[in-house]
Amino acid sequence: MDIEFFREYCLKKPGVTESTPFGPDTLVFKVCGKMFSLCSIDNFKSVNLKCDPEKAIELRAEYSAVSPGYHMNKKHWNTIRVDEDVTDEFLLEMTDDSYNLVFNKLSKSEKLSLGS
Repeated sequence: MDIEFFREYCLKKPGVTESTPFGPDTLVFKVCGKMFSLCSIDNFKSVNLKCDPEKAIELRAEYSAVSPGYHMNKKHWNTIRVDEDVTDEFLLEMTDDSYNLVFNKLSKSEKLSLGS
């Protein structure tokens, strides 16, 4: 998978915006201003994704490509290395999970603003 495919996948989700608040190389995806994914633009080797804390521990034990979130809250974020022992489908599934974790915590009015 390349950065452009991943970017387009994220941007198709309701209410998603992209920005570079941490500098020109780090692309951040948010829903209603809340982060659910970030990655390097120039060096798309890994993606940081939000994860349920219990599931995060299980994934880290099962996959060498999954580790505690780099520069993130290690309890709630995983870093997934793209070209290791995970498939593109797995990465997209984890992206969906991350988005849903954030989306489900939005206020009722924020969800309504997205048409949900």
